[in-house]
Amino acid sequence: MKIFITGATGYVGNNLAKKLAGDGNIIHALCRDVNTPVLQHSNIKIFKGDITDVDSMDEAMQGCEQVYHLAAYARVWAKDASTFYRLNVAGAKNVFDAALKNNINNIVFTSTGGTLGPSGRRPVKEEDRRIGKPFTIYEATKTQAEELAKEYCNKYGLRIVTLNPPRIYGPGIITESNAVTRLVKLYMSGKWKIMPGDGKRTGSYVYIDDIVNGHILAMQKGRAGERYNLGGVNASYIEFFNLLAQITGGKHTLIKFPVWTMMFAGNVIELYSKLTGRPPLLTPPWIRKYYYNWDVDSSKAQRELGYSFISLEEGLKKTVEWLKNNPD
Repeated sequence: MKIFITGATGYVGNNLAKKLAGDGNIIHALCRDVNTPVLQHSNIKIFKGDITDVDSMDEAMQGCEQVYHLAAYARVWAKDASTFYRLNVAGAKNVFDAALKNNINNIVFTSTGGTLGPSGRRPVKEEDRRIGKPFTIYEATKTQAEELAKEYCNKYGLRIVTLNPPRIYGPGIITESNAVTRLVKLYMSGKWKIMPGDGKRTGSYVYIDDIVNGHILAMQKGRAGERYNLGGVNASYIEFFNLLAQITGGKHTLIKFPVWTMMFAGNVIELYSKLTGRPPLLTPPWIRKYYYNWDVDSSKAQRELGYSFISLEEGLKKTVEWLKNNPD
């Protein structure tokens, strides 16, 4: 089967493309750089272009039966804030329009767990009303893209399945989307010194192989217009770092960094970025998220898709072992 993928040079997209190619599918990967070394596989065909170029997508989709749309602008900051809208909303519309033109009715769209908002007294479900407004432009534009996906399902009869993954970790390209693995790497080398806030805030951690399998299951079984949480184990920062210390055999002292202190530093860094044009590591809107819990309920995906995830301990063991074998 021929399958079209955007974002194949990113963390999740790259792992997904290689998995599908390894299963014998022919992958049509849309890339700005046709010589990228991360897509070297006999079953992966690279097409030059990007999601802002409708003509390049039209050519790359020809003959395909499925579309996985993973490309997005997922960074914490952009010199031109409209970049988020251009890539996350207008880009999604271009993908959906190209699929319509090529009569492809099976689309999996990767959003983010951030659109669900923080969790209240229990892990958040897909149908829950969001607590508060989106914290970041990234969350806001991905929310708009989700609404666009629903619109295309209702108006044109497309089968678009939306996925909401939280904190993903494990082997793969180290990008901003693979921040947890980068954190593990820094901790192993003794370079990570901070415990965010009081360490009690929680989030959902899911291993990369489970996310990849979740995408494939969503393509096979997902319902049109529905979204599915592809979550993992809900754990606090204290639980996460204690487990990491146990697995690595090295417990490093972490300094608790109050969120208000992080906010002050974030404002200073953001001002510096505006003056210099250099991207900040974090911005105040992203830091503000540390005030909340981000637990995820994945029971809908488990029930309807057959989705499952491994324990945090097993996933971190695999990640640590991979980092030891791939130090660069």
